Amino acid sequence: MRLLEMNLKKGIVKAAPESLDDLWHLYNIIGKDDEVYAQTTREVRVEEPYARPKKGRRVSVFLGIRVEKVVWDRSLNRLRILGTVREAPEELNVTGSHHTLNIAIDKPLTVVKPEWLRHQIDRLERASKVQATPIIVMAMDDEEHCVAVLRQYGIDVKGEERTRLPGKLEAEKREKALREFFKSASVSLRTVWMDVHGPIVVIGPGFVKNDFVKYVKREATDLGESIIDVKGVNSGGMAGIHEALRSGVLTKALRNVRLAEETKLVEEVLVRLGRGKQDVAYGFHEVEKAGGYGAIERLLIADATLRETTDEKRTALENVMMEAENKGGQIVVISAEHEAGQKLLSLGGVAALLRFPIG
Repeated sequence: MRLLEMNLKKGIVKAAPESLDDLWHLYNIIGKDDEVYAQTTREVRVEEPYARPKKGRRVSVFLGIRVEKVVWDRSLNRLRILGTVREAPEELNVTGSHHTLNIAIDKPLTVVKPEWLRHQIDRLERASKVQATPIIVMAMDDEEHCVAVLRQYGIDVKGEERTRLPGKLEAEKREKALREFFKSASVSLRTVWMDVHGPIVVIGPGFVKNDFVKYVKREATDLGESIIDVKGVNSGGMAGIHEALRSGVLTKALRNVRLAEETKLVEEVLVRLGRGKQDVAYGFHEVEKAGGYGAIERLLIADATLRETTDEKRTALENVMMEAENKGGQIVVISAEHEAGQKLLSLGGVAALLRFPIG
């Protein structure tokens, strides 16, 4: 994320997203009644007295809208920001009408808020410092493989394939089938790698993953040079990726990817709940109570909880967030697009790691 201007006294932040992850951050920062300004296109009709209206033509124009809704369009890699026009060239005569801004990668926008919360600024600043490319994970065993890209918003599955290899007693048939399996897997991996050009981590149970890595380094040297780690887990496919995130075996490769941090925090909530030492709270009322005691060290809120709730509930949540920040707590917004976020939603969408136990 390129931060082009930041004037918090006036509530103004101008930024340019540089990746899909940056669009995800903006999706979670821009809210209802914010103002967003950007270059866009608008249909203009020229009308003359006593004549049929001419067919409209689209012109490029810079305008600002008051936000009513934000839609994250992953299929087209853009944000769709819907609202009413607040500022536009006078000759267009469109103030007050509805308009949609399409924000894509490398397209600057200006966001104006009446008040920027600390966690929103932290999120922008953290995004501006992220340099690492997304991590590519190949999870495989002798029954399936899955290629996915780990992004800050979650797991982006790019390809899956199941197979049925002959048993070890049929050594010749198994070796031939294994080569075909590796060939197909390497083609899938290369397709993703050519698009992302990120580091690759290969995970899975047993020796199949190691044999695959040897195959890639022998048959596709450039691809093999991008493999930075090989880790053992109990499963292949998507189950293996989830396991690797939970157990922390991807921590080194993912240290610059927010997904790993979010997974670790939610797992810590579950561990503390299991211990029963009352140094964790979940659900709005319990978290609000902990905030009143100044006990919140880290406040975890699912992004879906912030977005898909009533204005009254959102205001109450933001009050808890501001109180926690004022008492030295850290706010972490968790993506509901991955497993950790779903676990947090099952706990009511909000939880807190506490500095000290409360009764």
